[in-house]
Amino acid sequence: MHIPARPRQGPIVAGELPADEQARQVWRRLAPEGWPVPLETLPAGSALVGGAVRDALLGRLSAQPDLDLVVPGGAIGLCRELASRLGGTAVVLDPARDIARLVLRGWTVDLAGRDGPSLETDLRRRDYTANAIALPLDDPPRLQDPTGGLADLAAGRLAAVSEANLLADPLRLLRGVRLSHTLALPLAPRSEDWIRHHARALGQVSGERVFTELEKLAAEPSGHRGLAWSLRHHLLESWAADATAAGPLEALDPEQALACGLDGAELRWALPLARLATLLPPAALGHLRASRQWQQRSARLRGWWQALEECPDPNALAEPQRLQLHADLAAELPAWLLRLPAAMARPWMERWRQPADPLFHPRSPLDGRQLQQALKLPPGPVLGELIRHLTQERAFGRIPIADPAAGAVAIHTARAWMSRRHD
Repeated sequence: MHIPARPRQGPIVAGELPADEQARQVWRRLAPEGWPVPLETLPAGSALVGGAVRDALLGRLSAQPDLDLVVPGGAIGLCRELASRLGGTAVVLDPARDIARLVLRGWTVDLAGRDGPSLETDLRRRDYTANAIALPLDDPPRLQDPTGGLADLAAGRLAAVSEANLLADPLRLLRGVRLSHTLALPLAPRSEDWIRHHARALGQVSGERVFTELEKLAAEPSGHRGLAWSLRHHLLESWAADATAAGPLEALDPEQALACGLDGAELRWALPLARLATLLPPAALGHLRASRQWQQRSARLRGWWQALEECPDPNALAEPQRLQLHADLAAELPAWLLRLPAAMARPWMERWRQPADPLFHPRSPLDGRQLQQALKLPPGPVLGELIRHLTQERAFGRIPIADPAAGAVAIHTARAWMSRRHD
């Protein structure tokens, strides 16, 4: 289903509008008539909380915001009932805390049982005041803000509700850094002091949750600064992050990516990948329970960045090493290039975008079956060495790639290699 993007709107600033008008504007921006869950299907006392309310106030609401709803109780049962009635999928997120997720027509709706005897109690147990503003689904709409989130947003700061709330779930320490960069709101000085003081408590959190938060931070335009700050202030000390990474991270900004020749789509995946591979060696990714694919990608990128210390100009690499670089980094090369001088990276990006480039996307002109038939070769190490030789000859222009005679040249080259090998 196509949903038009919401027009960009300015923030709704506390103090400039009467409270009832402020709530009405938030309600209009949230457009509940377009939600996948009709309001009449929700129990009395339900409220929208968290990011959607915050983003509506800041004027940065997406077309399909994630909806976080607090209900008086029985959230998991309600989620399953709504999934059955509306044709969605119910996912239980936390049975102990009565939290479930409804996925429906491209929307994500999280339902949580109220934490405490009242909505105010629930809000006072949250992480940051910007996330502790609720919009009860009543008529007329009204905002509930027991922790001063509206004033903090108006003042342009991100403030923790309390030191104890941060320690109740130490992931909130890292989340504060991420939210600060996502929302472009500096941390309130006292909140920043709490994060610094308790930084090592992040080691108490499961690796999977920490890595998910790091992925989100790495994807922010200014996420490189947040990652470097987290490293310098020991948030990642328990997770074996690379202690030398702060400097390289500072250079991994969107301007550098554009200067290296990446377009917007390439930047969106390559920049977070380069940042996390710079920050997290494969061993750290293992501690964080990242996937095997993540660990392998990090190892390849870090290995070839290390090779630059011995040969700063990759164009000067010997042919076998240059070929191996492109074979290893066929999928990740844009991320690797972000740590090269822009003038060197741009021509490489242009060639990487050409799928037929024989060096940047190396392959043998003949596959193993063709070579076995032509040369009567059995499978084995010799066949593998021959395929690597032909791949190198093609990559460096000694076997043509767009010539009717390419196959014959490849066979001749293969026979010559076999003859030399037997001499």
